[in-house]
Amino acid sequence: MSTSAPRVRVRGVVGESVERPDAVPKVKGEFEYASDLRRDGMLFGATLRSPHAHARIAGIETSAAKRMSGVRAVITSGELPTRERFGLMKLDQPVLATERVRYVGEPVAIVAADSAEEARLAVRAITVRYEPLAAITDPVAALQQGAEQLHRSGNVIDEVIVVHGDPDTRADVVVEGEYEVAMQDQAALGPEAGLAIPRRDGGVDLHVATQWLHEDLRQIAPCLGLPESKVRLVLAGVGGAFGAREDVTLQIHTCLLALATRRPVRMTYGREESFYGHVHRHPAKLFYAHGATKRGELVFVRATIVLDGGAYASSSPAVIANAACFGAGPYRVPNARIHAVGAYTNNPPAGAMRGFGAVQSCFAYEGQMDALAAKLGIDPVELRERNALRNGDPIITSQPVEGSAPVAEIVRRCADAPLPPRGPETDPIALPGGAGNLTHGEGVRRGVGFAVGMKNVCYSHGFDDFATARVRLMRDERGPLARVHTAAAEVGQGLVTVCVQIVRTELGVERVELDPPDTTIGSAGSSSASRQTWMTGGAVLAACREVKAVLLSRARATGRPPDDLAALLDEPIDKTVSHRHRDTEPRDAATQNAGHVAFLFAAHRAVADVDIETGLIKVVQIATAQDVGKAINPLAVVGQIEGGIAQGLGLAVMEEVILKDGHVRNASFTDYLLPTTLDMPPVVTLLIEHPHPDAPYGAKGVGEPPTISSTPAIVAAIRAATGRTLHRVPVRPDDIVFDEPYRSGWRITPGDDPRRAVRA
Repeated sequence: MSTSAPRVRVRGVVGESVERPDAVPKVKGEFEYASDLRRDGMLFGATLRSPHAHARIAGIETSAAKRMSGVRAVITSGELPTRERFGLMKLDQPVLATERVRYVGEPVAIVAADSAEEARLAVRAITVRYEPLAAITDPVAALQQGAEQLHRSGNVIDEVIVVHGDPDTRADVVVEGEYEVAMQDQAALGPEAGLAIPRRDGGVDLHVATQWLHEDLRQIAPCLGLPESKVRLVLAGVGGAFGAREDVTLQIHTCLLALATRRPVRMTYGREESFYGHVHRHPAKLFYAHGATKRGELVFVRATIVLDGGAYASSSPAVIANAACFGAGPYRVPNARIHAVGAYTNNPPAGAMRGFGAVQSCFAYEGQMDALAAKLGIDPVELRERNALRNGDPIITSQPVEGSAPVAEIVRRCADAPLPPRGPETDPIALPGGAGNLTHGEGVRRGVGFAVGMKNVCYSHGFDDFATARVRLMRDERGPLARVHTAAAEVGQGLVTVCVQIVRTELGVERVELDPPDTTIGSAGSSSASRQTWMTGGAVLAACREVKAVLLSRARATGRPPDDLAALLDEPIDKTVSHRHRDTEPRDAATQNAGHVAFLFAAHRAVADVDIETGLIKVVQIATAQDVGKAINPLAVVGQIEGGIAQGLGLAVMEEVILKDGHVRNASFTDYLLPTTLDMPPVVTLLIEHPHPDAPYGAKGVGEPPTISSTPAIVAAIRAATGRTLHRVPVRPDDIVFDEPYRSGWRITPGDDPRRAVRA
C-alpha cells in the first residue's frame, strides 16, 4: 500500500508552522475552561482540609453544617460508599482522611450547597477534634531506623539501585558535592475544576481538567462503588498542567456529592487551596562523586539521591526510577552506582512535574561536571564534548542509545550560538533589579554557563503504553471532512494541531475536526513523558493509513484517482487503531538494558548578569540546541522550548514552595514568585532534526528537555559571574552576598544507602 501524501496540496501539513485552533479564543478570553462550566440547578462543592501535618482524628461533628441554609450534603469518611483507596502508582490515599491526617491540607470532609459561599461557610461549621502527632518533614530523617512509620509499609515509597561496571574503580581526579533542589509548583494558571452530573442509571458524568482521562476513571470508579461502565469522563478546558493534573484531586469528591444530591455539582479550587490540593515537584537531596582521568575522561559516577515524596506516593516510583536511570547524565560512564530512594514524609504530596526525576539529577551531575572541569583545568564545554554519548553507547543502565543525534553535536551547536552583545550598563531595565534602579552597573558581573540534559520519551520498564484513535473520513455539503476522536488531553502543548496536521498530510483533506476527548473511546495515555506526539500522533497516523487503504481499494475498483474524494466517499470510512511502541523490559537487576523506548537530549547555554552587592540576577540570554526528531509544527516546538526554559529559569532563581513544619508559607502568586516577561531573556533556539526510525515522521517529543538542563546552565552562569559554589536551587540573593556553602545536615557517602546517613 502506498503511504505517500495525496497529490492534492493542502495547507497546514506536517513540517509547517500552523496556527492553533484554540489560540484565538484563549487570547480573547472566549475559551471555556473547566472552572467556567455551568449547568442549570448545579450545586457548589467545598472541601474541609486538615490544619495539621500529622494528627489523629478523634471525632468529627457535622450537625451544625448540615442545618445551615443551602447545604445539600456533608460527607465524611464515615459516609463513603466504599473504603477503597486511590493513587496513581500505589493505592495508598484515602478519599477522605480516616483516623489520621498525614499532611496539611489533606481532605477531611466535603460539602455541597446552593452557592459557593454557603458551601464555604458550611465547611467552617464542621468541628474536627485532632490529636496532633510529631511530624516528619525531612526525607532523610524519615528513612532512618527508629523514625515513626507514616504508612504500614514503612517510610520507603520505592528505591532504585543502578550498578554499572565496577563502581569502586579508582580515578586520578575525584570531585564530591552535595546538592539540593527545592519544591517547585507547576503554577498552572487554571486551578483544579470539574463538574459532575448524575445520570438516570445511577452513574455519573464528570467533565474535568486532567491529563489522563482513563487513569482517572480507573481510580474514581472503585471509590464510588460503581463499575467503570457507569462513570464517563469528558475532558474540560485545561488551563495548564505540567504534571499536576496527572493525579486525582477533586474528581472523586465532585462525583460523590453529585451522586449524593442527585444534582450537578461543580468544584473549583482557589489559588491557595490549589497549592495544597495538587502535587508538586519532588524536593531532593543529592550526594555525588565523580572520578576522571587526568585527560578528563569519566571513570565513575557514584550518587545517593533522596526524594521527598510527601504524604502519599503519587508518581514517586517513576520519578525515583528516572532520577536513578539518568543519574549520570548524557555521558559515557563506564562505572556507576546510583542509589535513589523516595521517602514518605508529612509534607504535601510530591508527584509529576515537567522532566520529573531527570531535573533533580541534572542539577547535581552538571554541577559536578563543572567542578571536575575546574579541577582539571579543562573548558566545561570541551569536557562535555569529550565524554558525550554517541549512537550505540550505553547509558548507565547498559541500554544503548539509538536514533538520536550525537550529544557532542548538540553541545557544539549550542556552544557556537552567538553570544549577546554588552548592553548599555546605565539602562536599569537591562540590569539586575530592573525598574527598581538598584544599580548602575558598578557591582555587576557577567557569567556564562553550560549544561546538557537527557530523559526518556514515552513510558518505560514494561508498561503497556498505547494510544487509541479513530479517524472517520466522510463527505458533507461542503466537501470532504475528516473527524478525529481520541481521549488525549490537550493541556496547552499543541496536540490538537499535531493531529490535524497528520490527517491533512496523510489524507489530503483540509477540513479536519476533533471530537471532544472522553472515555467512550480507548485510552490515549497521559499527556506526560513527552509522549503524545509519538503515541497519539502514531495512532492517528496509523488510522489514517488504514482509511487510505480503503480509499485506494475503492479507487482501484472504480477506476477513479485516489485523490478524487468527492467520488470515492459515497460511504464514510471509519477506522479505529491502537498504537504501541516497541516492547520495553521491566526494571530489575537482570534486565536493566532495555527499559526505555528512546532518549531525548538538549543543551543549554546561559548568560547572566549578577549584582554581587545585592545578589540580584538578570538572565541575559539562553541559547539551546535540542534534538526534536522532526518538528511537526516548528512554531509550536519553539513555543514549547521557550515555555520549558521559563520553568527552568523559575527553579534556578525564584520558584520555591516554602515549607515550615509541613505548612506552605507562600500559597499565592503574590508570594510564590514566577518569571514574568521582564524576567525571560531572549532565547536562541536551534532545532536539530534527527528523525527516530520508530516515531511518526521521526518526531520524538519536545516538552521536557527544555526544563531539565536550563536550570543548571543558569546556575553555572551565576557561579561563573560570582565564584560562589551554589549547590542549591533556587539561588537566593543571600547565597550570593554571604557565600555560605550549602550543607544538607547529613553525611552520606555517595552511592551508599541513605538509611545509613549520619547527622553532620
